[in-house]
Amino acid sequence: MATVYSNVASATGNGTASLDNTRRVFNFGDRVAELAPQQSPFFVYLSKVAKKATNDPVFKFLEQRHQWQRRNFEMAVAFTATEEFAVNEVLNAGEDLTFKAKYDEFGKIASAAMCEFIVPGSMIAIKADDGEVYNFSVNPAAVPEKNTASAMTATSDIQHSTDGLTTLVEGEMLTAIGKAVPASTVFSIGNKGQVIGSAWAEGTESPVGWEDKLYDQEGQCQIFKTGMNIFSGTSMATEYRGIKNEYQRIWQDKLMEHKMDLEHAFLFGRGQLVNTAEAANGGAPTRYTWGILPYTESYGKVYNMSYASSGYDAFLDAMEDFFAVEGANSGNKLVLASRKVITYLNKLGSGSFMNNSVGSSQYRLDVTNVPGAFGHQVTMVNTIFGNLHFVAEPLLRGPWEDYCVMVDMANVAYRPLAGNGVSRDTFIETNVQDNGVDGRQDQILTEAGLEVSLAETHAILKFS
Repeated sequence: MATVYSNVASATGNGTASLDNTRRVFNFGDRVAELAPQQSPFFVYLSKVAKKATNDPVFKFLEQRHQWQRRNFEMAVAFTATEEFAVNEVLNAGEDLTFKAKYDEFGKIASAAMCEFIVPGSMIAIKADDGEVYNFSVNPAAVPEKNTASAMTATSDIQHSTDGLTTLVEGEMLTAIGKAVPASTVFSIGNKGQVIGSAWAEGTESPVGWEDKLYDQEGQCQIFKTGMNIFSGTSMATEYRGIKNEYQRIWQDKLMEHKMDLEHAFLFGRGQLVNTAEAANGGAPTRYTWGILPYTESYGKVYNMSYASSGYDAFLDAMEDFFAVEGANSGNKLVLASRKVITYLNKLGSGSFMNNSVGSSQYRLDVTNVPGAFGHQVTMVNTIFGNLHFVAEPLLRGPWEDYCVMVDMANVAYRPLAGNGVSRDTFIETNVQDNGVDGRQDQILTEAGLEVSLAETHAILKFS
């Protein structure tokens, strides 16, 4: 077996390398993605714009969701004003006001979470059932319950409960600001609110703070191997019809097969740390990388679309939700689409039979075809909320012929294993056959995984 690692396949010191070099390792990590890029668009984009080596086969990374984008909440318990509250008057209804957030302490979407961002001195706005938005100031002298893991104390004015709710104990914690709250004003369950800043008097002390937490994630490097049957010395010296050198023909096909294995895994793989059966028997662990489609389907956003002309409204509603600033979206998405969906999109452009529906919409879709940077034809769909770059993904067929995978390239990475001067990015080992065998056998090997972070910035579109 060879032990020499080359960063450039043609580098041999002072000559030109050949695949016929004996017992040589050729590093193709930066070049394999260039083979027929139309056949593996996701792997090409990962290799060209989102490649980040890891020095451990189980790689850790942290997700940060910026807290300042998500200080919005809902009423968790209905509240009715029993009397009119004038401007600058303290709300004292003798009842608690209870809120819930839709993001947990890590900023991840949740059905209910504590509003730890409501602290003394905050300004909040809440929409009432009458359609009016009322502003309130949280009493700067309020005492917050900081230990959210324990039971609430009776001395706390702002209580964060273990069931994911935040309660302002009795209405005196809020002061009406700017507009009086009429008697019998109702704030029903689900009414929206958000923090709109803070206000403090001169010479006051520093406020109570709060912060989000970083979320710890991990991924795995999967070992990909592609081998070829051994070629005897006789077969390698034989000239064949069609393509004379059968060994070189098979070798080229195997490199394409290996690249397509990577594309399949990064699309459809389901992450798992080890094969427990093998580990239980004392064997080495087998690691599996996540693919973008099942990961997004499990943890990201999924939207159901229609091929009918009425699908415009659903499509724009989905984009309104998907590109929301709370989700830390970049505003530009790579969309891997089946050929069936690409055909549908090209029927939406100017002059198509659906153009009348698009043209009459106040949210126009601008659909254009442009050449991509890496050999692909890109269908660009510009919406009022963000830009989508559709690329045909040949592997979205059969069970996935009605699928689109919307990828935020800022939040994915191709993670080949590289450390101690050795790279396990795609390379070829020549002459791996046993010593003394009159023949030759090669193999192609990659150890790499897909990192997917901030799942809510990716989405699946399912058409029907």
